[in-house]
Amino acid sequence: MATTYYKSRNITKGKTKLQTMKDGFDYGQNPLKTRNGELIKSYMCDHETAYAEFALSKAQYKAITGREQKKDKDVLYYHKRQAFLPGEIDHDGALEIGYETAMRWTKGKHAFFVVSHIDRPHLHVHIYYNSTTLDCTRKFRDFLGSARAFRRLSDRICLEHNLSVVTDPKLHSKGQYKHYGQWIGPDKPPAFQERLKVAIDACLAEHPKDFDAFLAAMAAAGYEHKYGRGGVLSFKTDGQKNYTRLRASTLGDGYSQDDILAIIEGRAALPASRGQAVHAGGTLPAGSPRKVNLIIDIQERMRAGKGPAYQQWAKIYNLKMMAAALQYLQENDLLEYAQLEKQAARTVDRFHELAGQIQKTEAAIKRNGELRSAVVDYARTRPVFEEYKAKKYSSKYLAEHEADIAAYRAAQSAMRELLDGERLPKMDALKAEAGRLTAEKKSLYSQYRAAQKEMREIVAVKGNVDHLLGLTGGRKNKEQER
Repeated sequence: MATTYYKSRNITKGKTKLQTMKDGFDYGQNPLKTRNGELIKSYMCDHETAYAEFALSKAQYKAITGREQKKDKDVLYYHKRQAFLPGEIDHDGALEIGYETAMRWTKGKHAFFVVSHIDRPHLHVHIYYNSTTLDCTRKFRDFLGSARAFRRLSDRICLEHNLSVVTDPKLHSKGQYKHYGQWIGPDKPPAFQERLKVAIDACLAEHPKDFDAFLAAMAAAGYEHKYGRGGVLSFKTDGQKNYTRLRASTLGDGYSQDDILAIIEGRAALPASRGQAVHAGGTLPAGSPRKVNLIIDIQERMRAGKGPAYQQWAKIYNLKMMAAALQYLQENDLLEYAQLEKQAARTVDRFHELAGQIQKTEAAIKRNGELRSAVVDYARTRPVFEEYKAKKYSSKYLAEHEADIAAYRAAQSAMRELLDGERLPKMDALKAEAGRLTAEKKSLYSQYRAAQKEMREIVAVKGNVDHLLGLTGGRKNKEQER
């Protein structure tokens, strides 16, 4: 999995542009972290003099464009970081992934260098790229959602290289970020509080005769205790920095000192669920089998390369298309195939529904326009026809005003057909209806285009998933294509 970090760098207070960039770049290029510079790769710059080259480009930008940002607003360079799951890739591979990410992000229009660090247990790379373009005529500016766009690009590249990604990142605007223990799911190691609860249950299951015997059993299980302010009992085990207080607000209902005393003295019974959940060694109880969702299934198939479907998708273009499908499923929380199938059906139905509404609206607009045109022709030619009637339908008058009289009769026939027995509305009402219908058509087309895009995307994704999972083929596939 690759997690990302995104930061723009401005001038440090009390320092010059050169000093600010040199300090930042020296941290990334530390020989102890980069295997004496072996794990550094640059594009259109020398990493050792990148700070001076970046500064020169900004001077050229000012000379060419005549523009200069305020000192505290001027972004000197952008710093990005990618961190990878240990065991999936080595430091050299991480460097190549980082270089590809930087190239695709900047589109080759900005100088950059990438470093891979070896000083941490988790593999990670740092990307530094110049805010000024190579031709010194433009500058890169953050846009709304730029951090999310970089994360999506990083995820796409990781999927293309068969690396895992964080499948359910939580945006800060929708609550707190998920930390490692939350998104790793059922495979995460038990927290100290959970381990303490299991140890308490194990000691209570041995039926200690009093509270001192309970404390002795806890000590034998590897827990030391102390009494803090107010006489609150706390426990701590190996590897734990701080004590955990024995109270319901910390450990949950049933784990306060009074609750434990009640169980020891026989005034309360140890809940059956807690008694059955006790395992030796302080491990967490085994839960129900972990459900394999659609995303995990696809990733495992891509890594394992099982079946003919994988061989067909092994080509680079096809892998990119599947990476896009995986990213779509993750971002839209379509974790099961049934969810994907239902969502695809709903999206297609929505598209056809909007298409039908547009047809009805366009038909109403056409009718309104024809009716208004007939009303105008009728009003314009009616005096001519009334005069024709007054002259006893004179053939001479008809010859002189044949076009107007024909227009009158055509308008009259059109109104009868369009109204179909209804009362003729006033022209102001027809104009108001035309404006309403036009606005409705514009709104429907906006929804139609969005629905069409969504339909094409999800149908393509579903087709890719069906192909990869071996669900296509035969008559059913042909019917879906039709």
